[in-house]
Amino acid sequence: MINKFKAAFAGIADGLGHRSVRIQYELAACAIAAGCIMKLTAGEWVAVIICIGMVITAEMLNTCIEKICDMYSTEIDARIKVIKDIAAGAVLAASAAALVTAMVILAVHLKGNI
Repeated sequence: MINKFKAAFAGIADGLGHRSVRIQYELAACAIAAGCIMKLTAGEWVAVIICIGMVITAEMLNTCIEKICDMYSTEIDARIKVIKDIAAGAVLAASAAALVTAMVILAVHLKGNI
């Protein structure tokens, strides 16, 4: 059981070696800082944490899919392009949902300050 956790933490560390994953972690840190400044409610924190987890997970899976595709072939292949595009689209969908969530939370907090 401990070895599985070691492998999982090694995967997170490996993920941080990739620029796109690292950017998502940096954006997550910004979201957490903004949440602290805005003094989010418990429910808002749950939404933010779920969004952060969803986006980072999508980005890490996208990175894995890209690496697997690159192992298969580094040449231009229409099938691989579709696979990579769909994986990138998953990150975009997760990021869009997180952005809308952030906008709703921000609107609620700004409404009280107007």
